[in-house]
Amino acid sequence: MKKLIAFAGVLSAMNLASVNAQVNINGQTNTHTTAVPFLRIAPDARSAGMGDVGIATSADANAQHWNVAKVVFSEKNAGISFTYTPWLKAMTPDMSLMYLSGYSKFGKNNDQAVSASLRYFNLGSLRFSDINGQPAGSGRPNEFSFDLGYSRRFSNHLSAGLSLRYIRSSILAGSDIAGIQNKAGSAVAADLGVFYTKPKVISETKKNTLNLGAVISNLGSKMNYNDLDKSYLPANLGLGAAYIMQIDESHQFTIGLDVNKLLVPTPKDSSNTGTPRYYIPEKSVISGVFSSFGDAPGGFGEELKEFQISLGAEYWYRQQFAVRAGYFHENRMKGDRQYFTFGLGVRYKVIQFNGSYLVPTGSSTARNPLANTFRFTLMVEFDNLKGKPAATTEAK
Repeated sequence: MKKLIAFAGVLSAMNLASVNAQVNINGQTNTHTTAVPFLRIAPDARSAGMGDVGIATSADANAQHWNVAKVVFSEKNAGISFTYTPWLKAMTPDMSLMYLSGYSKFGKNNDQAVSASLRYFNLGSLRFSDINGQPAGSGRPNEFSFDLGYSRRFSNHLSAGLSLRYIRSSILAGSDIAGIQNKAGSAVAADLGVFYTKPKVISETKKNTLNLGAVISNLGSKMNYNDLDKSYLPANLGLGAAYIMQIDESHQFTIGLDVNKLLVPTPKDSSNTGTPRYYIPEKSVISGVFSSFGDAPGGFGEELKEFQISLGAEYWYRQQFAVRAGYFHENRMKGDRQYFTFGLGVRYKVIQFNGSYLVPTGSSTARNPLANTFRFTLMVEFDNLKGKPAATTEAK
């Protein structure tokens, strides 16, 4: 029954820029299919401008999405951020992704932090169709998730964090496909992250910092749209590294690298005709996670193709003006997302404004729903309402 989801028109639009995008390359595609792929879309303009790099970059009010563990290493004690992302703007004006997030540090030495975020995906007004292209109802589908996170710093170098997430998806609610009445689905999930930072002070104004991060995200229950169908969440393993160079008082440069892999079963081919016909294996969530490292039909070579790579850079001038660029690559067999990104940032006292722009490249140029799209983030970070200065986490 998973074909009901795979062939729903609304998911087809989402899939173009998420974990289950489909590309026909001589019949040799085998992309992962999951529910709620909007959870894997970069929600903030800063990281979006750096090629979707964010696991180990310096923490800000959007760290909840990338690696909850690094929240406690934020330079300020509290912050809030809002991001607006148009979706398929070349086709429709009423689809968008909005993201609201924030954090607050506490404890004797500000060695703990709580964080929260709300993500809302509005897909406008859509008509549904079944696998045969027949009308299957209409509606105004949407999806949202709400997170609560906690992170703790164990030393000047190491922290860990846990985030709990509630997800609700009404993309198929009210539709009737192949005689199956669909409803809004809901699920719960968790993120678990670790973060390591090691600064090296070279002089009074010069410092280099190495950041490393790892996070398992969206690990939770399956999404159920009807009484017969349960779909995997986009559970993911992410590894990241960032190197920050404070060249002097005026110039700071960061380069970051993220590597991601979905922790869900690889689709299997049930056809013996030479034309692939894939289905999603029925496994438990935990079994799917462990099997995802060795279940690709093409063996180790295909497993390597399942890794997504993000590379990004950021330059700050006097911590007031930022320029960003990045590149994202996904194998053509596994989704075919390839794009360059660019971004700008402006900071004035506690207020920061970030913008990003995506330019698709390669064979995915004409299909990316974020093609030639601006994303905007407004962020406010401060010590706290009482004016207490942020606690230092400088390594000695």
